[in-house]
Amino acid sequence: MTARIPNYALYGDQDAPAWSNSFNFEWIPQRSAPYQWEIQVHRHDAFVQLLCLTAGSGEVRMNGARIPAQAPCLIVVPAGAAHGFRFAPDVDGPVVTATQKVLESMAALLMPELLTTIRTPRVIELPAEGQPLEALMPLFQAIEHESRTHRSGQTAAGMALLTALLVQVARLAGPAARDAGGATTGARKQRQIGQFKALLDRHFREHRPVQSYADTMGLTAGQLSRICREVLDMSALDVINARLVHEAQRELVYTVGSVKQLAAELGFEDDAYFSRFFKRHTGLSPRDFRAQALAQLAHTNSP
Repeated sequence: MTARIPNYALYGDQDAPAWSNSFNFEWIPQRSAPYQWEIQVHRHDAFVQLLCLTAGSGEVRMNGARIPAQAPCLIVVPAGAAHGFRFAPDVDGPVVTATQKVLESMAALLMPELLTTIRTPRVIELPAEGQPLEALMPLFQAIEHESRTHRSGQTAAGMALLTALLVQVARLAGPAARDAGGATTGARKQRQIGQFKALLDRHFREHRPVQSYADTMGLTAGQLSRICREVLDMSALDVINARLVHEAQRELVYTVGSVKQLAAELGFEDDAYFSRFFKRHTGLSPRDFRAQALAQLAHTNSP
């Protein structure tokens, strides 16, 4: 039986709430040095990571492939990608972790081509000298500064800077970028997962069965579930349910509507069934989850 891949917000930390909108900045040695420069394979359900090696080298393990990384280079790790790293002790460079769904929403409005940049796992080699790092590092430094200020509008400013950073990444990627999904089959499965998630975003309130999504994608239900297990370590039905839970959590935290209203908006026939569904997947009733999440936010935002 295949071992389950751990799910972390940041490696070694408990996974962050799926309803949170956030970004984080670190330097590679901060996270990797305590683990003797080796980060075991894991994944992040909600977050995309962007690493820029400015010194040193390492090996990237992504969706079963092993890819050498030599500074200077960029590493893109989309949400859901199983990944790990083995770094040399002289490695350095920034790491940004951000909520992928928020970045995708901004990209869809401003530059739809960025969606491919966000969703494609890659190692992008950069020239040893020249403009690429000169264009990238001021943006990384601005994101670092914003992450430390804790001022009003921090998330908005950080996400805007991240969008600008991704524009630079898209310009650098080009046809020569190395697909970190490994063989063509791995890249195709990543695209199929992206297509499945895009369909889910449009139709999850309709409670469509797995077969419906598979038909739209030209697959059987079994093929779609197998791809989901290989890439996301979840069945297709689990992915559908997780999308519903994610939206329910966000609505419970960021709106004031009743549980009955929310159940109707999410396509549930009655609020009792919605409450059972939500508790089965989170361990809490919708009302208890809302109370705990609001208390957590109040504590986080207090001086």
